[in-house]
Amino acid sequence: MLKTILTIFQVLFSVGLIMTILLQSGKSAGLSGVIAGGAQSLLGKKKGLDEFLNRISMILAVGFFLLTLMLAML
Repeated sequence: MLKTILTIFQVLFSVGLIMTILLQSGKSAGLSGVIAGGAQSLLGKKKGLDEFLNRISMILAVGFFLLTLMLAML
């Protein structure tokens, strides 16, 4: 019973982790990305949302890791 509940939570954490990672904006490469990235951080565009999604993805990653360890011990 406990293993089933932990497996369900692990699936939910993995889907949530995938969604938060896909919702984050990508980092542009090259000289144009440096200029555009500097302008976006200067103007404050999408900075709050990216930080929020980054924090949520870190929490979900830690939860996924702990659930994986618990399931491995069972």
